[in-house]
This record gives sequence, structure tokens and C-alpha cells, in this order.
Amino acid sequence: MISVSDALDHLFALVRVLPAEHVPLRVAAGRVLAETVRATRTQPPFAASAMDGYAINRAGLRTGATYRIIGEAAAGHRFAGNVGNAEAVRIFTGAPVPDGADCIVIQEDVDREGDTITLRDNRDSKSHIRAAGQDFQVGDPIEAPCILNPSDVALLAAMNVPRVPVARKPSVAIIPTGDELVQPGETPGPDQIIASNSYGLAALLEANGANPRLLPIARDTTASLALAFNLAKDADLIITIGGASVGDHDLVGEAAAQGGMQQAFYKVAMRPGKPLMAGRIGSAMMVGLPGNPVSAMVCGHVFVVPVIRAMLGLPAQPAQRKSVTLVHDIDANGPREHYMRGHVTAEGLTIFERQDSALLRVLANANCLAIRPAHDGPRMQGDMLDIIMI
Repeated sequence: MISVSDALDHLFALVRVLPAEHVPLRVAAGRVLAETVRATRTQPPFAASAMDGYAINRAGLRTGATYRIIGEAAAGHRFAGNVGNAEAVRIFTGAPVPDGADCIVIQEDVDREGDTITLRDNRDSKSHIRAAGQDFQVGDPIEAPCILNPSDVALLAAMNVPRVPVARKPSVAIIPTGDELVQPGETPGPDQIIASNSYGLAALLEANGANPRLLPIARDTTASLALAFNLAKDADLIITIGGASVGDHDLVGEAAAQGGMQQAFYKVAMRPGKPLMAGRIGSAMMVGLPGNPVSAMVCGHVFVVPVIRAMLGLPAQPAQRKSVTLVHDIDANGPREHYMRGHVTAEGLTIFERQDSALLRVLANANCLAIRPAHDGPRMQGDMLDIIMI
């Protein structure tokens, strides 16, 4: 068996970063920017008024000074003339500042009578002008790689970038295996259960930027598994669920080897999730997950999500951890790194008593995985533990 850290290193070594594709800005949110993008214009492209008011020249600026209104400027409609001393242009937020003006007096700080304004006492001393280029200038970058959020999309739009180079979503073929499985909605036989792992993993991977597709359940024969691998051969990543152990009916490793898989490792010193394998088969990366529902989902968070992120060009690194305070005592851990289901609140971390790898309800009630190092001693209330949010 190898450690979780070594398993991740092997997995990252198998990853091939996917090429970029250009997508319309409207659908770029949530995608990974694959190439640095630069602004094609300056924002603001001109000095602009930040307030509704009057554009004037500061010369002679004093309480009681009067100015003759010579025109108006609005957003999208500049005043074409020049503002001289004792002259003012009625201006609205976003409008270009007229030539000759270097100050916007807000409308609350003047008295207006006809075409004349008089400055009041205790007026705002700010200029209320947004300088040209104060937001960004032509050539300013948005650096890749990064996951584009809604604010990034707004910035790209302002930069006049209509199409965005993003990493192609990894195509992930998910193969559930086992004679005991039927699909949700079907009627299971007396010795069968519903295939749940594949649906949970598909949702997890889709939420993290992949394009998963569920293949039919592969039965416990080399012929059925060979057919499943053939159906998955065009994927970037093949994930099998179950059949990765060493029992008489665990045939995934054998079928993968017959299909040409170059195995990188098998078995990880962790719980849940020990019977994990990985390698390459044809042009695809392959990860064989254990069949227990919780084991498969935990391995999805610990291993597969970091792999997807690396395929998208994001840094090859483990799932993000943070330290939280334990709110109760727990016993010592055994010889394998343990990812325990728990729930963290503002008060701290509670680790659930039941940790059986078949209990999906316990996982559904959890919002984190508490990480216990191998041979970790007893922990007391108030101790700090690392967690992965799920």
C-alpha cells in the first residue's frame, strides 16, 4: 500500500492538461481560463463624472461664486464645447467630463435659478471625476489559470472580450460494476441494490468542471467489462466503481490489464478507500474506485476532484484543508489515514459515531471529512483537526 500523498503524486503524474477552446462570454462563468486575456480597451475610456451635478473649472472656486450654465452632458452624450471660467455644464453620472472642466460640483451643493448656479457653503470638496483608465487600461491582463466567477465575466465584458479561451471540460466515463446493481427506478431482485455511487460521483465531478457520462452497469464478467472499457475509450478519464479488490468476482484489474492498462499503483493506506487503483489505458487516464458507497464518494473528494482540477490546468494539489476545533473527545486512530464523516459549525467539529463505509445517510448528513493521520493518538475536546469541506 502507498500513502494518500504518494497516491496523489502518482495521479498527478498521469494527468494530461486539456487543450483550450473558445466559448462565448455568456457561458464562460465557472470555466477555467486557459490563456491570459488582455483588455482591448481602457476603462473608463475618458474622464467621467462620478455624480450628478455641474462640471466647472476650479479657478475661482469659492462659496457664493456664480456660474452660467452653457450646456448639458449625459452618459453617451458628451458636451462638445469648452468650459471657461464662471461657466458650468449640467452633467450626469457616467458622462464624459467636458474640456476645460476639472471638477464636478454635486447638485446638492448649488442653488440654481434659471441658467445660473450659485455655490453653497460647506460644499463637498471632492472632484467627483473618474480618471480615464483608473479601472484598467488596454493590455491589462486577467491571468490564467483561474476559475472565472461572475465578477470576472463582468470584467471581461468591460474589456470588450466577447469569446474566452477556457480549458475543455474533461470527458469522464463512469462505469459502475457488479451483478448486484440495478439503476434507480428499476425493480431490484432479492439480492440486488440500487447503483448510487455513479450518480453521486457524476454530480460531484460535474460541479467541479467535468463532463461526466454514465455508462451501463458492467456485470461481473471479463466480457462485460471489456465492452464497458471499449465504450469508454474516447474519454479523458475512465472511472470504474467496484470490482477493484481481490475477490473471485473482482475482475476490473484483470479486464483493464487485458485492455492494455499500465498500472501506476494499487491500494492506498487509507480508510475508507483502500482498494484504489490507477493507471492509463489507451489515451485515457483510469481510476478504479472501491464499490462501497461512502468509499467511492470519499475517494472522489480526495483523489478525483484534484485530478479534474489538474486536467483543467489548475495547480496539481490536494483538496484544500483547514483546521477546526474538535468539540468532543475521540479515540486513537489505527494504522491507516482515516477520513471521518463529520459536521462543522461555528462551535467546532463533531465527528459522527457511525463511520461504516456503507452508510450513505451518514455521508449525506456530513459537511466535512475529518482527517486522522495514521496512528494518531486520542484527541481531546479543543484539539485542532484538519478537515476537507464536502
